[in-house]
Parts: sequence; structure tokens; C-alpha cells
Amino acid sequence: MAAALEEDEIDNDDYYSLLNVRREATQDELKASYRRLCMLYHPDKHRDPELKRQAEQLFNLVHKAHEVLSDPQSRAIYDVYGKRGLEVEGWEVVERKRTPAEIREEYERLQREREERRLQQRTNPKGTISVGIDATDLFDHYEEDYEEISAGGSGGLPHIEINRMHISQSIEAPLTTSDTAILSGSLSTQNGNGGGNINLALRRVTSAKGWGEVEFGAGDTHGPLFGLKIFRNLTSRCFTTAHCGMQFSSRGIRPGLTTMLARHLDKNTMGYLQWRWGTQSSMNTSIVRDTKRSHFTFAVQLGIPHTFIMMSYQYKFQDDDQTKIKGSVKSGFFGTVVEYGAETKISRHSVLGATVSVGVPQGVSLKIKLNRASQTYFFPIHLTDQLLPSAVFYATVGPLVFYLAIQRLVIRPYVRSQQEQELEKQRESSASDVAKKKQEAEAAVLLMQESVRRIIEAEESRMGLIILNAWYGKFVTDNSRKHERARVIDVTVPLQCLVKDSKLILTEASKAGLPGFYDPCVGEEKSLKMLYQFRGVMHQVLCGDTEALRIPKQSHRIDNE
Repeated sequence: MAAALEEDEIDNDDYYSLLNVRREATQDELKASYRRLCMLYHPDKHRDPELKRQAEQLFNLVHKAHEVLSDPQSRAIYDVYGKRGLEVEGWEVVERKRTPAEIREEYERLQREREERRLQQRTNPKGTISVGIDATDLFDHYEEDYEEISAGGSGGLPHIEINRMHISQSIEAPLTTSDTAILSGSLSTQNGNGGGNINLALRRVTSAKGWGEVEFGAGDTHGPLFGLKIFRNLTSRCFTTAHCGMQFSSRGIRPGLTTMLARHLDKNTMGYLQWRWGTQSSMNTSIVRDTKRSHFTFAVQLGIPHTFIMMSYQYKFQDDDQTKIKGSVKSGFFGTVVEYGAETKISRHSVLGATVSVGVPQGVSLKIKLNRASQTYFFPIHLTDQLLPSAVFYATVGPLVFYLAIQRLVIRPYVRSQQEQELEKQRESSASDVAKKKQEAEAAVLLMQESVRRIIEAEESRMGLIILNAWYGKFVTDNSRKHERARVIDVTVPLQCLVKDSKLILTEASKAGLPGFYDPCVGEEKSLKMLYQFRGVMHQVLCGDTEALRIPKQSHRIDNE
């Protein structure tokens, strides 16, 4: 049954929008809307054969929507699966006495089974490529001996070289629903010396509260490795991890142990206590607070050889690019380091970031990172061993200017081109469905004419609500987008038909599903623009596609603008 509900099988029919009711609508609200539409579309009200046929189709559609939403079990299935879920074989074995909550639990169970099947085919590859660049000759340039200069030995160009590289990759191979094998490896080189290692880990989920992992490794730099890792939820707010390992080398066996205790201090804050014993023993405590708009970390570590105190803060902009700016200060026996930077989303699967690091005695470095899906590309560029203002300035301004230029000349045109191609594909794939919906909408408008005439007469007699003009679709109001063509449809009649007692109420659902409506611009942002008269005064309103609307309103008066 779950196999028949793949994600690409999405139906655009919205029964809630068709009946113009809230998703939380009561049975009385459903019944009232259903009766209103039945009076409008009843086939016996029309003598013309063509109108009678069209009315019968719309009447059956409204009847089907009411039939589904008025039955608690069918409504629960529809809310979770959509219209296609009602067509799937197998629901007949579900007990009719099940509540909507139990139906959702059944759905979640089927989803888990489908995820488990997908898990068997997924390797979840992850990789990192790091390239260290030594560019100190740009700022720490020393002149050659006078003889070499006079002989033309120095070309005058700064010397930039790659002094280290690191490549790592890992894949996961699910063996059963609770067992996973993880294979990872890495290669590193620095100043002409290199090495690598390979690791195999076997992880078993023992229960909903924990898992265990056994690790084996070998390499030419550290020798064979054997390790054991355990994770355990102690309570709903607290968990612990423990990792012990033994490194075999020519100098003997070097054991190590790391334990960590974590606790939720509140909804957005975590506290951590960590103890490490081995070649680099230490004790660390940290507090991490992560909210929708910010991320804050404070950590203190006492250890050999590193003892430090660190604080970092990250601000998250609520924009489409998911831009973040961050800064941190870290001070200890090794010196003091200040870092600041930013990252932003440059495409659907790519995030680009840059960080400037200024420290004593480390100097100034620029770190560029690109995340592409599950792959990470990291480029640390060491600019100078000294604290030079010029190095800090160019490390800050250079990447910003370069990014703005690439954003304007490359990224935006590419993203716009990709979006246009996707929209074109979506239009082509939905062309037949849109044509069908358009025919249904035109038929509905024809059937509404007589009802609308009576509604207008009643509203005029009491100086009530009269819809003068209404358009639905894509409006082009930005001067920079004048080359784009507006795509709207006239929905004056359908909206006037929904007026009752001088009021019009539209719920929070796409208006494309309302009677007499259809989607004139698939995949694009749509709005509803309306000019109406109430108490003899002109009003105007513009609202979003899924925005609830209730008119008349004093704020819509044109003479108040």
C-alpha cells in the first residue's frame, strides 16, 4: 500500500478549497457549504443539455468532496495521503472504528516501512577535500640579496604554494534494519610527507534508547586501531556517549577513553560535560543555545596540552538564502584567536562560507568552505604570520567583492535559468490538467450566472457587497520585471457567488481550488486582486494565494489611501 503513495504522485484537487472551508471545519460548516453548492450545481435546475451535463459533473465533484470530508476515517486518510490515498487498495482492512489519530499512526508505520526499504539502497556518501594554501609571500615578502636582484633572479611575483592536502570519504551500508556498516578512509599530505588510513565500523541499534559501535582501523601513520563507542539515552532530556580505543604502534599500545554527558537545559539550550583520557587528556564543559535566529556557544577546557576558553555567536537571517554571520573568540595557552565570517546558500544544494581568522601568534588566515550536498570543500589560506592591517583588510573585503561579482554575473543568471526551465517543465507536464480545470471553471461560471444575478439584486437593495472586478493569478508590479507577462483570470462571478449576507469569507487555502477558479500560472506565486463596493463606497484589496480573506473591511476603502 505504501508503495503506491510515492512522493511524485501528488494530486492538485483540494476538497477544502472546493468547499471553501477551513481544514479544521466542523460537520455543520461542511454541511452548510455543501448545501449551498448543491443548490448552485443541481442538474435539475438546468434545461439546456450541455449545461445540465456540466452541472452534473460539478455536482458529483462537490458530492465526492463532502462524502470524503464528512466521514472521519476518509477525512483522516485524505488529510494524510491526499486524494490518491483514497484510491489505494488496502484501506478496507483498516477497522472503521479507528480514530483519525490511529489512521495517522498507520500512515507513519507505512512511512517507516518505506524508509526502511529505501535505507537498504542508500549508502549515504560523505566526503571532505581540504587544500591548504600558503600565501604568506603576499604580505611577508623579504627582498633577496642585492646580487640576486641585480642579476634578475627574482621575478617580482609572490610565491604561492599548496603546502597540505587532506581527502576523506565515507559510505554507509545498511545490513539490516538495525545494523549498519560504515567504511571510511582518508589521505593526507603536508610539506612532502603523507599518509593514510582506512576504518570499518559496525553499528547496531540496540533499542530506541541507544546504539553501540565497534571500529577497526589501519594506517601507515598511527598503526592498527580498535575502538568501541556507545550511545545511550538516560532520560528524555539527558544522554551520554562513551568511546574507548586502543592504538597499536611501534612504541606500544596507547589506550584512550572519552566520555560525554549531555542534558537539555531548556527547549533551545544544551549543556555538555566531556572528559578525555589518553595522550591528550582534558576536561571540557560547554553550553550551546540554538534558536531560529541565533546560535550561541560557550566552552571552557582544562587539559594537556590545550587549555582555553571560547565563545561564539551566529546570527541567522530569515531570508531565502539562509544567510548567517558569525564571530568567535578563543583564548588559551596557545594564544588568542578572533574569527568572523558569513555563509549563504548559493543554490538548492550548495552553501558557500568564508571566515577570517586573526590570532597571536597564528597571524591572519582566510578560510573558504563550500558545502555541496554531502561533500565539503575546504580551502584554508594562510596570509601572514604577523598581525598586519592590510592582510585583515584584504581578507575581509576581497572575498566579499568577489562573491558579489560572482553572485550578480554567474549565480543569479544560472539560478534564474534553472527556475525557468523547471517552470517550463512543470507547465508542460500539467498542461492537460490545466486545460481540464479551465473547462470546469468556465462551466461553473456559466452555471453561476443566474445565482449571481439574484445575489447582486439582493445586495443592491440593501447597499451591500458587490464585487465589481476581481482577478486571480500573477501580477507584475515591479518595474524591473516589466518584460514578464501578467497571467490572470477574471474571477468576478465566482467571488460574487460566494457572497452571503453582505460578507465574503475565503479560508487559508489555495484559491485555485475554489469553484470557478483554476491555476493560470502553475508553479508561480499568485495573488487575488479585488475591487468591490460596499455601502456605496469603493474598496480595493490585494491578498496572497493562501491568505485568508474576509470582506468588507474599513481598511480597504479607497478614499482612505
